[in-house]
Amino acid sequence: MIRIGILEDSVPVREHFIHILGLAEDMEVYGVATCLAELPAVLDAKPDLILTDLGLPDGSGLDHIQGMRDRGIASLVITAFGDKETVLSALNAGANGYLLKDTEDHAVLEGIRVTLQGGAPISASAAAFLLQELRRPAEAAPQAKPEPAAERLTPRETELLTLFSRGHSYKSAARELGISPLTVGDHVKAIYRKLSVNSRGEAVFAAVQRGQLRL
Repeated sequence: MIRIGILEDSVPVREHFIHILGLAEDMEVYGVATCLAELPAVLDAKPDLILTDLGLPDGSGLDHIQGMRDRGIASLVITAFGDKETVLSALNAGANGYLLKDTEDHAVLEGIRVTLQGGAPISASAAAFLLQELRRPAEAAPQAKPEPAAERLTPRETELLTLFSRGHSYKSAARELGISPLTVGDHVKAIYRKLSVNSRGEAVFAAVQRGQLRL
């Protein structure tokens, strides 16, 4: 069973999440927090993933994403905020995915599964905004320093990141590329080292920012 924690202050939204999770045969609720003060109890329950709201009565969920990561708990942000600053802040904080609260129920459940398989689900509207931001004309953005040759991603590493950006897991990426999951793991370690990141979502974002990956 996939163990899900919920960090959400809105009663209707919280109850809706509990309802749709209860309909999923492979998921169960492993703790609910209505504010940040209640979050430690959910963390102690050791869920696999926490559905993370950002605008809470006693602070921002952004400030606790890293703490979730440190405890080996994935964070799938589900929020009403789809603006550039919030999306980028969540991804930079280490969020594994970013969905908006108008996401359909089946897509929320699929987003949970994709996240735990190593993907990085992002709502279409947020993704479109990010792509628009990342595709700004070169003259409008500061010129990045050329990456040292040793730190450039190889063609195979770029292929792998492209698959991750589409929601593939280690296993499905391995099948797609015709290599073993262990080899995928070796490539991922090299990617993390080159980009100085710690998650696949961060790797995709960093590679796009550096001009080493086109989505």
